[in-house]
Amino acid sequence: MADKKIKYEDAILELEEIVDKIENADISVDELSVKVKRASELIKVCKGILYKTDAEVQKILEGIEK
Repeated sequence: MADKKIKYEDAILELEEIVDKIENADISVDELSVKVKRASELIKVCKGILYKTDAEVQKILEGIEK
C-alpha cells in the first residue's frame, strides 16, 4: 500500500480535513463512504507509525538502562 510511505503529519492533516468536512456537512452522502474508508486507512497508517515509534523508543530506553 502506498500509504505506508505517507508521513504521520500528512496523514493527520488529511484526517482533520475529512473530519472537518463531515462535521460541517460539506460532503455528499455519495462521497461519505469513500471518505470514511480513506479515514480508516489513514488511521491504520498512523497507528502503525505510532507503534513502530514506540517500539524504537522503548528499545533506546532499554539500552540506556543497561
